[in-house]
Amino acid sequence: MGSDPHGRFVQIYEHAYRPILGYVLRRCQDPDDAADVVAETFAVAWRRINEIPPGDEARLWLYGVARKALANHRRGERRHERRTAALREQIAASPALAGPPPTEYTQLGRVFRSLNDDDRELLSLVAWEKLDTEQVARTLGITRNAVRVRLHRARKRFARALDGAGIDLPLFERTAL
Repeated sequence: MGSDPHGRFVQIYEHAYRPILGYVLRRCQDPDDAADVVAETFAVAWRRINEIPPGDEARLWLYGVARKALANHRRGERRHERRTAALREQIAASPALAGPPPTEYTQLGRVFRSLNDDDRELLSLVAWEKLDTEQVARTLGITRNAVRVRLHRARKRFARALDGAGIDLPLFERTAL
């Protein structure tokens, strides 16, 4: 079909990009999805450059490829929606959600919720997820030393908040957090 596949691809791309983009944009609600479909269309064109017919037939061929890429995209979206719906059902049925509504948290829970997000996350990883400092470091992408320092500070802030709320926990319970 030609000895310069790169040059041919560039020529086809320059001639057909705008019409293909318009075709896809009119069929996708999300511009990011449209960009993905157009990219897939031209990736197929690159892989199959020797199969693309000459002249204006190339644009028509690309419409066919874009049509199939759109269909694949829609199938993927439907699969994702089904999986998401199933996951929502599992989460809704989870015993973890059967706890008291936020207005009924214990005083200890309210104090914990008053901590900043970073402190809550760090204390939760240690107390609830039972991660050691090495595991927390890997999870957060920081050094073990940074975990130790941050954990020490988070525990101190939590202890001060507990004291401020008049909650007296034994020392061994506080250090578990």
